[in-house]
Amino acid sequence: MRRESAVEYTRGALWVLPTVALGLALIAGSVLSSITIDPASSLATLVFQGTADDARSLLIAIASTMVTVIALVLGLTVVALQLASTQFSPRLLRNFLRDLVNQLTLSSFVATFAYSTAGLYTVGISAGERTTDYPRLAVSGALVLLFVSMIMLVFFVHHLAHSIQIDQVMEDVEKRTLHVVHESLAAGDDTARRPETPPAAIPLLATRSGYVQTFHLEGMVQVAAQHGASFAVVPMVGEHVIVRTPLAWAWSTTDTTSPLSAQAAQALQVGLDRGVRVGFERTAEQDVAFGVRQLADIASKALSPAINDPYTAVQAVDHLSVILAALATSPLGGQVLTDRDGTPRVHIPARDWAYFIDLGLGQVRRFGHTEPRVVLALLRVARDLGTLCRGTRMTSLREYVTVLLDDVRQDITQPADRDPLLERGSRLLAELA
Repeated sequence: MRRESAVEYTRGALWVLPTVALGLALIAGSVLSSITIDPASSLATLVFQGTADDARSLLIAIASTMVTVIALVLGLTVVALQLASTQFSPRLLRNFLRDLVNQLTLSSFVATFAYSTAGLYTVGISAGERTTDYPRLAVSGALVLLFVSMIMLVFFVHHLAHSIQIDQVMEDVEKRTLHVVHESLAAGDDTARRPETPPAAIPLLATRSGYVQTFHLEGMVQVAAQHGASFAVVPMVGEHVIVRTPLAWAWSTTDTTSPLSAQAAQALQVGLDRGVRVGFERTAEQDVAFGVRQLADIASKALSPAINDPYTAVQAVDHLSVILAALATSPLGGQVLTDRDGTPRVHIPARDWAYFIDLGLGQVRRFGHTEPRVVLALLRVARDLGTLCRGTRMTSLREYVTVLLDDVRQDITQPADRDPLLERGSRLLAELA
């Protein structure tokens, strides 16, 4: 769990790769400074040909240029973060910080600056006195890094201009969320319900406040079986918990009228602390709802009176439809982990299909049901999802369409806008039935 937490933090930390690049640059400079190129060698024409003073002037110029470029890159990054926060959603900031191109660009600039600055200690000076000898290969390395940094700068501007486009932002969210659906979403059961907690059940408390980021409770099955216990987790992944409030309830499977022993309670508490990761922010590692929430936020902000951009909302609905289509054929709902004898030991709550429909499309319905184009997009998504859903999932879809048409009937007063929507919605309900 600690290793997983460290990896997740490292991916979103803007300082890690530049720090590594700084260390590698210093090591590379030290190695290249120890290599002497024979003037008679064929490689002699490829290294820097100027004097020691020329080399020092070059390194000083490169270092000063990199300081300016680093300030420019950080300034552009801050502008992009501010734009993403105000225009789209504040929950998208983490995606920009995790962008590998941004991290590599800043790393190349930091490495060039560190390499050039460190070279001033050896070029043209030996034992505190001026000298005409200097490591020509190392100075040539500074020139190579300079050209690499310039290429990275141009590529960074290109990448930044594309990364703040709303189409690219929503596509990135869609891809990340689909990856979670296909790779990290635990198989659940729509019909699974939280078990009734016996009166003698004891609480297993949260040791810190924050958001539940991941569950890894497979190892808790054996622990619970050893002590003849079962427990039910209270929050779902992505939900907020408060320190010293129940993170789970545990009880004895052999005698539900008596509380568990102190030894069993301690073992379950330790295992739960190791299997549930709580952090200060939501992450997309196992949280499909986080990606759905990001797209729903973009649509809602586009429909706000301050922005009034229904087309962006329609685009967000289109991206949401791809995620919901993947969820429509996935096993959703809570998990029940059993031991070898088939006895339920661990109950993990999770979101069902009705929850995702309301999370992804409910907020858009509430804010956009007076705009015919948005309503048409919602009806189109419901029609497409209807070809994938069965049973209770189809029922949830019909209920959503019914509520949407009720909103249209009540709040769109112009018959020319309202009647075609109601007619199309009625046909859709007949198809879904």
